[in-house]
Amino acid sequence: MRPSPEGGCANCVEQALVASARAGSTAAFSALVQRHQQAVRAFARRLGGDLVEADDLAQEAFVTAWSHLNRFDGRASFRAWLCGVVYRKALTARRGAIRGMGRDGAYAGSRDWGVRATEPAAKTALRRAMSALPVDQRAAVALCLAGDFSHAEAADALNLPLGTVKSHVNRGRAKLLELMGGADV
Repeated sequence: MRPSPEGGCANCVEQALVASARAGSTAAFSALVQRHQQAVRAFARRLGGDLVEADDLAQEAFVTAWSHLNRFDGRASFRAWLCGVVYRKALTARRGAIRGMGRDGAYAGSRDWGVRATEPAAKTALRRAMSALPVDQRAAVALCLAGDFSHAEAADALNLPLGTVKSHVNRGRAKLLELMGGADV
């Protein structure tokens, strides 16, 4: 077990915070948010959309987590569970956006993914390449390659079989390399 800044094992502290939050402690839930906010927001941003939409998605995920904390069963880490909430919210938002575009007669591929002209060219190219991936691959790549999740943690977060996550990461990585003109190393 890895030590935590509080002095005990990180997992023990996390379990205690979850138990307190389940008992109604807003301070404990606030501590959980502080521990995981950066990872959750980073994952939401990697899923696509502009920065404001991603931050809104992360905020919605925390609100949902607070109201559905009883659904956290402890099989996965709390961070993985939160990222799973973000993923499901992103899928729901994406389906809604596609339905809305269909009603408006807009072409789904014309979506602006929030790329800003002031970002470095490499970051812009990566963002565009990520948006070209199917959402399941994008989520697996974002968690495993950019979010430092293990394949098993990503499988728990995304509620997908381990082999599927591994395939998504491999295919997503290969597609990113192809789209960005890079060589596989």
